[in-house]
Amino acid sequence: MNSQTHPERPLVSVILATFNEGRVVDRCLASLQGQETPDFDLEILVVDGKSTDGTKEIADQIAAADPRVRVFVNEKTRTPFAFNIGLKAARGKYVCIFGAHTVYAKNYIAVCLREMLAHGAVGCVGRILTQPANQSVEARLNAWTLGHPFGSSRNSFRTQPEGEAECINFPIMLKAPMLEVGGFDETLLRNQDNDMWQKLRAKGHKLFCTWKTQCFYYPKAKLKDLLRSAFHSGFWNFVSLKRNPQAMALRHFVPLLYVSGLLTCLLLLVAAVFLPNFRAWEFTAGLWVLLGLHLLAGTTAAFQVAVRERSPGALWLPFVFLGFHLAYGCGTLFALASHAQESSPRPGLRRAGALAPQFKSEDPYRS
Repeated sequence: MNSQTHPERPLVSVILATFNEGRVVDRCLASLQGQETPDFDLEILVVDGKSTDGTKEIADQIAAADPRVRVFVNEKTRTPFAFNIGLKAARGKYVCIFGAHTVYAKNYIAVCLREMLAHGAVGCVGRILTQPANQSVEARLNAWTLGHPFGSSRNSFRTQPEGEAECINFPIMLKAPMLEVGGFDETLLRNQDNDMWQKLRAKGHKLFCTWKTQCFYYPKAKLKDLLRSAFHSGFWNFVSLKRNPQAMALRHFVPLLYVSGLLTCLLLLVAAVFLPNFRAWEFTAGLWVLLGLHLLAGTTAAFQVAVRERSPGALWLPFVFLGFHLAYGCGTLFALASHAQESSPRPGLRRAGALAPQFKSEDPYRS
């Protein structure tokens, strides 16, 4: 395979952050190696966060057989450091910020590059289809929850329509504007992508989503992983709000409002037991109304999925939606109560360091 690039052909550099992705990294890399490159050349930079499951060894083997693939070690292990290592090492004019839990259509990069240039954008993403990691009921419930607008909102990167976008995950980007804003914020262990997109939009740059190509995202298969991820996302939404309020939207805090409403009704119900002037039934009714409305909306979504997928297992979705949103809201509430702060880029962490959920370079994309 010829590793030389042609002078008239631009180079696209794929940055792939990994940590313990041994079960999926070969499939992801195969989809990247098989990309159509009609008018550009491609290099693939795997930035591994000191994996312990053989991920780096798999990447090293692939790199030994394909000179387009280079492997780097992210000594600081966290996702934003991986992205910045990739940005500094990238030789291309364009960079792709990709995740290892995803398989990319063979025309993904070519179409996104063409659409980005056609619309005068600095970044473009294809349609993201959330698929189950396997055919277990748990894995399918996870995928259905994340892929449905009721689970992750209509403005999530998983559900967003074609057109100009606020956030783009698994995008191809012009590298220069990203460097001009200082690269990814290394104090944000999550939401560093939202922070980047906001900074680019603030400078007048456009982001675009096309449905002319797609990639397939495979979330983890266990429900406990879904709930843990929801809690972490909720936690870091509050931290990100303090760091860069413009990067966050109201939809990121709807679960917090819901959890707060439930807790308020519950606390008032407890108070009514001890205070004679309080009428307990009013707060009991409020609690059941909040739970009932959520379960009703979740049931409607569940029937939609059950019909579409022809699977009665989707009828468990109302309870998974509820657990997902409760975990998400509790994460934000915990961050608020603990006065969480971003991670310090220096040795040691600020106060939130002992409290905040910590992340390696795995799966940088969320809801």
